[in-house]
Amino acid sequence: MRVELAVLLCLCVAFLGIVEAEDPYRFFSWNVTYGDIYPLGVRQQGILINGQFPGPDIHSVTNDNLIINVFNSLNQPFLLSWSGIQQRRNSFVDGVYGTTCPIPPGRNYTYILQVKDQIGSFYYFPSLAFHKAAGGFGGIRILSRPRIPVPFDEPAGDYTVLIGDWYKSNHTDLKAHLDAGKKLPFPDGVLINGRGPNGGSFNVEQGKTYRLRICNVGLEHSLNFRIQGHKMKLVEVEGTHTLQTSYSFLDVHVGQCYSVLVTADQPSQDYYIVASTRFTSQVLTGTAILKYSNSAGPVSGPPPGGPTIQIDWSLNQARTIRTNLTASGPRPNPQGSYHYGMIPLSRTIRLSSSAGQIGGKQRYGVNSVSFVPADTPLKLADYFNIEGVFRVNSISPNPTGGGLYLDTSVLGTDYRAFVEIVFENTEDIIQSWHIDGYSFFVVGMDGGQWNSGSRNNYNLRDAIARTTIQVYPMSWTAIYVALDNVGMWNIRSEFWARQYLGQQFYMRVYAGTNSIRDEYPIPKNARLCGRASGRHTRPL
Repeated sequence: MRVELAVLLCLCVAFLGIVEAEDPYRFFSWNVTYGDIYPLGVRQQGILINGQFPGPDIHSVTNDNLIINVFNSLNQPFLLSWSGIQQRRNSFVDGVYGTTCPIPPGRNYTYILQVKDQIGSFYYFPSLAFHKAAGGFGGIRILSRPRIPVPFDEPAGDYTVLIGDWYKSNHTDLKAHLDAGKKLPFPDGVLINGRGPNGGSFNVEQGKTYRLRICNVGLEHSLNFRIQGHKMKLVEVEGTHTLQTSYSFLDVHVGQCYSVLVTADQPSQDYYIVASTRFTSQVLTGTAILKYSNSAGPVSGPPPGGPTIQIDWSLNQARTIRTNLTASGPRPNPQGSYHYGMIPLSRTIRLSSSAGQIGGKQRYGVNSVSFVPADTPLKLADYFNIEGVFRVNSISPNPTGGGLYLDTSVLGTDYRAFVEIVFENTEDIIQSWHIDGYSFFVVGMDGGQWNSGSRNNYNLRDAIARTTIQVYPMSWTAIYVALDNVGMWNIRSEFWARQYLGQQFYMRVYAGTNSIRDEYPIPKNARLCGRASGRHTRPL
């Protein structure tokens, strides 16, 4: 296997131009298997990576090249995607079905990624079928390069904290439920790092400060995170250093990641770490333990309560999360040196979610289109000019008000355009949206219907830049994004059942040139499937 990776690395450096010789390489070899897990006390079929649930963390530094050999020992095709990793000029390896061919059972694929000009806290997850409900996810951390200043002292420890709602049912049963056109029932519990109530612990020493990288890897529900008796100082959100505001409670919506600093400044004993569902009539709670090294005793009594259905509370908190303009990001220059609020807009795209029935089965959509996968990854069809796989602009850039219909929806956009996207939520549930390949500025969010006058209240100075954003019930959220990354990029609901049943589409960022300055060539080791089978990547 080492020989295989070495040969592949030589090919990448010599012929692909994907990586730069001066940047370090980190090698990973992962075996994906099924295994029995018991997170809520009953046996389930979990998806393990090297025998671990959750999977191993990826530790990296800005600009590192990650060579990840994934062997699929499942009996189904499998893919991993990398939430928040921008895959600069290289959507071929994004790891969703619209860009990347699945890894067949018993075969392997080597991802070649570069965390170019990125820092922060992210995660990976399985993107096909309903595998995410069985595990296969893990944390990604990208540290700053040694010479780049970080706006806080190095913590005594750095923990990944993966939280999420969870079902006792196997992922195959949940998928069958959705395939039958039904909605999923309410989940059975909340996990913290793959464990049920009080199943995990985080060790701390009196007086020291620790970093917690909290990611909601669940399937549907927003979670409120808190640590009994302790404040959490927010320092980073999905690759952006934030104003350092302290919170007792922090809402983490599906797909989102936050970094907080926690100081062990309380009397030496054990304390609850709590994650509980938000905006639900029934509150599910998951707990872990913050364990002082000289603890005088275990936790006692019930875990501390938190906010439940209060929307205004959450909205007001979201507005306090802003960019630290003077801190460096992945480069030495301050984050505030990019004046996004002074750039003229190229266009406005409005996206409205909807739910309905098609053929007697539950479906979800965006601007009236419920996405159906094509027989060939869209990026490959685009690269090989295979006709009939998809149509550019098969989804309207504005809500149509019509009924749901099925299509392989692709929205065409121009490279280097500066775009305003408004997510409109006319439903009575909170939603969460993610854009692959990009980080965007969250310039505004409010209740009611968005209109051009809403721009008067935009934050055009220090809005947070991130990759996943919530949209509150009967509300809207507006973002600004510079389309500087050519490729085919997935825009999706992070509510995994809604994503699976059509609430997603692809944005084709097109340059109109065939230059390596704009987009890398297809990887030499790219798998070819569907109507791309039998074709060739590139001659050496």
